[in-house]
Amino acid sequence: MQPKLLLFDVGNTSIKIGIADKEHILTSYSLPAQTEYSVDSLGLHLLSLLQHAAVSADTLTACVASSVVPVLDPLLREAVVRYLHIPLYFAPDDLPIPLENRYQRPAEVGADRLVGAYAARCLNPDSAGLLVIDFGTAVTFDCISGQAYEGGLIFPGPSTALAALARHTAKLPKVNLVVSAQEPVPGKDTMTSIQHGLVFGFVCMVEGLCSRLLRHLPRPASVVATGGFARDIAKLSPVFDFVHPSLLLEGLRMLYFEQKG
Repeated sequence: MQPKLLLFDVGNTSIKIGIADKEHILTSYSLPAQTEYSVDSLGLHLLSLLQHAAVSADTLTACVASSVVPVLDPLLREAVVRYLHIPLYFAPDDLPIPLENRYQRPAEVGADRLVGAYAARCLNPDSAGLLVIDFGTAVTFDCISGQAYEGGLIFPGPSTALAALARHTAKLPKVNLVVSAQEPVPGKDTMTSIQHGLVFGFVCMVEGLCSRLLRHLPRPASVVATGGFARDIAKLSPVFDFVHPSLLLEGLRMLYFEQKG
């Protein structure tokens, strides 16, 4: 029987949880990233997810996590010890990421950005340059040249922008970001105006920044996208070469088996 891992991508909005073996992400779940969790509530959530996936806790070898929410880290570590009785490794503290970090202050780079960069490099070994875009609470653009992480850009995410618009305007309605059109049109109502403004605004932003950032990378270069909104952008623009919905979980899986497997 292949060893199984429990993977955690702890973000500002959600905790993405993956169950993986040596070759694949078998399934994944998402929990809200609530700081109100207790060790017990978090541990019981994990047991419930494993039961739903028909995976016995006894078959798990280890847990691997990246986190940008420090307050949740000790809770997660204790929940894993108490309820799963296996080690938890955090990247990059416990599992160093084998990329040269060229940030002026390397510790400032979020673990999620480094793990995503590492995963993109492993999955695209023939691309001298890589631009990795992750759509979450923020949209991050990360540049990789060879085996070096060069840095990148940070931009508010689509949901963050939409929430800010709703919070700071009295009369604008709350809308979703689902559009069926392939091109923006002059909105004849407020909902369409907001939807097309945000969705196609993000399309143009991504296209423009990709074009400019790729000038700084060696060729051949590939654009790799992840996060929920990546698929929406991909339907409207050919800007991405690859869309990997589970890029960060894949990176955690590969890190573990490269260093501990």
